[in-house]
Amino acid sequence: MYDRILFPTDGSEPAVSTLEYALDVASAHDATVHVLNVADTNRDSVARVGGEVVDALEQQGEEIVTAAADRAAERGVSVVSTVLQGDPYRTIVDYGEEADVDLIVMPTHGRRGLERFLLGSVTERVLNTTKAPVITVTPDERREPTYPVRTVLVPTDGSDGATEALREAIGMATATGASLHVLHVVETGSLGLDARSVLKESEYAERADGIVAEATGIAEEAGLDDVTGSVVAGRVHREIRSYVDEHEVDLVAIGKHGRTEFGRYLPGSVTAKLVRTSPVPLLTVGDPTVEDGDDGEGADEGEA
Repeated sequence: MYDRILFPTDGSEPAVSTLEYALDVASAHDATVHVLNVADTNRDSVARVGGEVVDALEQQGEEIVTAAADRAAERGVSVVSTVLQGDPYRTIVDYGEEADVDLIVMPTHGRRGLERFLLGSVTERVLNTTKAPVITVTPDERREPTYPVRTVLVPTDGSDGATEALREAIGMATATGASLHVLHVVETGSLGLDARSVLKESEYAERADGIVAEATGIAEEAGLDDVTGSVVAGRVHREIRSYVDEHEVDLVAIGKHGRTEFGRYLPGSVTAKLVRTSPVPLLTVGDPTVEDGDDGEGADEGEA
């Protein structure tokens, strides 16, 4: 399913721990891992100082990718290591396109501490720009990321973006023998509705049941036998996290673009909240028919 996996790294502790997960995925699919470090020449201080600083950044990058490549070799995983200059998020996206990668795996926290990778920085911009599927891994002391996966959850709103995520999850479940769970959450928070009353309302219940039935039907037609469909009501991101804990889910696959704020990657959207807080790796998949933004900035905050 995956032949070429891109792993961008800054050598930080979250990146080092996420490397092990990327190698797990690569090993399971007999894939090559492309380890990439970007010497960030986009900062004014670097541009002013010039060659010596850039050389130092590249030397540091070489040490980082060499350490990652050595670890891959220890694990028996084929690896390609590269250090490039440029703006980190754009360089990652461009490299992914040029190398025709099937998947990008990256952490949600980086070397910059409180600035992190998120909220206008590298991970958010990669997610918002790349056409490749992205697995983000958030360091969580409660749950060690597991691959091959045993249980995959696909939250769906019935949109094209959610269907793309479903198809990616079906491929993963088929390759790993995992069970597939399909979940539709009827949003009640922004509507000011009681969860139990919503599930009794035929208008909401029939639509929700139809969305889940369509998704589970696609999975079963693809040959999956272990498929579970569920409908709940509440705040979407909270219900997804609760489902993950209750059913020991190993990975969540979600569409980057949804029919409402359910899947769109905007600051404050469900996907953005899950990227920051998911206790398990999150696979984000874009709808190929939708043009992505340049860097994810300037979007209005969505309600989810």
